Amino acid sequence: MVANPMITTVRGDTPAAEIGFCHSHEHLFIKKGQPERMDPSLLLADYELTKAEVERFKEFGGETIVDAQPVGSGRDAAGLLRLSQETDVHILSSTGFHKLGFYPEGHWIYDTSEAKLQELFIDEIEKGLFADGEEDWPQAQIGARAGLIKTAADFEGTAGPYFRLFRAAAAASRETGVSIMSHTELGHNALEQIRLYTDLGVPEDRLIICHLDRKMGNRDYMLHVAGTGVYVELDTIGRFKYHSDEEEVQLIQMLIDQGYEDQILLGLDTTRKRMKSYGGDIGLDYLQRSFLQLLRQSGVTEEQIHKMMHDNPAKAFSKRL
Repeated sequence: MVANPMITTVRGDTPAAEIGFCHSHEHLFIKKGQPERMDPSLLLADYELTKAEVERFKEFGGETIVDAQPVGSGRDAAGLLRLSQETDVHILSSTGFHKLGFYPEGHWIYDTSEAKLQELFIDEIEKGLFADGEEDWPQAQIGARAGLIKTAADFEGTAGPYFRLFRAAAAASRETGVSIMSHTELGHNALEQIRLYTDLGVPEDRLIICHLDRKMGNRDYMLHVAGTGVYVELDTIGRFKYHSDEEEVQLIQMLIDQGYEDQILLGLDTTRKRMKSYGGDIGLDYLQRSFLQLLRQSGVTEEQIHKMMHDNPAKAFSKRL
């Protein structure tokens, strides 16, 4: 165990114990391009509007945000650094890869070798983020470094074109000690992802599995996933097209009752439809302003909320070699 674990934010290494109240999965900027063509609500390209949203988050006691947009898929590395400097909010940026739908036809993600991808991910963790990569191979590097490897798959899971990408991410995690946050499509194939990563030498407590709370039918499956020892990241909060917040509270209570309170992470997985500054409906302050109150009213203790919002992120995102 690391005596004084550190987390790499865009402003540099920060003691894990100092990151404070943390949203574990957001998207602060997504540039124009393929993501917007896939879904217009994914466009988050106005610096001042995003800044206003982060200021609101800070006003309600927020201190750290994990940005889950990886290299070459619309991430605004320079914007993240400027935003953190101007708001004094810690931001963790992601290297790695998203679902292949986030990349246009002919993008380098489709044919770059596993070894070269591994080198790219490690370079972003150890030297600096690339401010480009949407059109051609990344060239413009800045000093801010990645603190996380983001990975993703669709309903196809880890097979086919994704296998090479997952292997590159696993190798980069093993070499750098940085955690992997992995997108699941409505919770599908989570156990498959975990099995592949652990077979490739990534410990369970270096894995953060996302979006298991999209469907109420995932309740039992979620317990199997939590039982492997990974972090369970829940972000379908205030997304009423999926389910109510009261049902989300029940999911969290179930995980706590089964002994998994040390593995729960929370976020909002923000889009244009969810940020108030962009005309959305809930805002980055929604957890503090609304949802955590529901947890308290349901009997979740302050100690348990502190774990989900402070202690668990501090452990999940710290580097371990």
